[in-house]
Amino acid sequence: MPCHPTPLRFARLLLTGAAGGLGAELRTRLKAYCDVLRLSDIADLGAPRPGEELRPARLEDAAAVHALLDGVEAVVHLGGVSTEQPWEPILQANIIGVYHLYEAARKQGVRRVVFASSNHVTGFYRQDEVVSPRDPARPDGLYGVSKAFGEDLSRFYFDRYGIETVCLRIGSSFPAPRNRRMLATWMSYDDLERLVVASLTAPVVGHSILYGMGDNTTTWWDNTPARHIGYRPQDSSEPYRAQIEAADPHPDLSDPAAIYQGGPFVRTGPFE
Repeated sequence: MPCHPTPLRFARLLLTGAAGGLGAELRTRLKAYCDVLRLSDIADLGAPRPGEELRPARLEDAAAVHALLDGVEAVVHLGGVSTEQPWEPILQANIIGVYHLYEAARKQGVRRVVFASSNHVTGFYRQDEVVSPRDPARPDGLYGVSKAFGEDLSRFYFDRYGIETVCLRIGSSFPAPRNRRMLATWMSYDDLERLVVASLTAPVVGHSILYGMGDNTTTWWDNTPARHIGYRPQDSSEPYRAQIEAADPHPDLSDPAAIYQGGPFVRTGPFE
């Protein structure tokens, strides 16, 4: 059974980045909400399953992205670089690519995008602070900068062209939290589905920015702005706390990764 039941159904949804970790998970889940699930990535997607369309496309290729959005009602955009890397691949996929995506949405008449942003947009806030999406961005690297750009670009396309976007500052979505940081940032796959489906089906979202997080006891993020889309996380990192803290009882508080919310991203790079 879907974990976020809804009577709403799409004729055709597009999922980009469908070969990645979260994309592969959502590939198995989003088909329940649409007649046709169009999947795109530059990595191998394997054979199409019933009700799927496979459309490989490079985000830096404007014509390919324009064709990718033909006949699509809504987009879940996970595609692009998802880690801290040198500037050039981030520029091509996350900045030029997201521009091509929104231009294609404008020209093809797509009215809603769920944009996978990142908690690394605010990674240079400290772990002893609680941050709201209304607070200024403080990216922890070039990857975070690119996601802040995507949030601003999507706001422009809403203000100018009326394309609604929910920007999801995703924390750490895995089967289970892996370390101390994830006690605050973890989101289960079931909660990921709840969040994406709520973002797709809420009647009005305008331009919304919210955090992709579970119902964790420890949290650095005020997700009150998520209430209007109906997202209610149900899974918590708390059952994993004792095991994680026993494995790392004395974190090094001189390490920037233990001070700032971005964790290791705050000290990754430079690459030249």
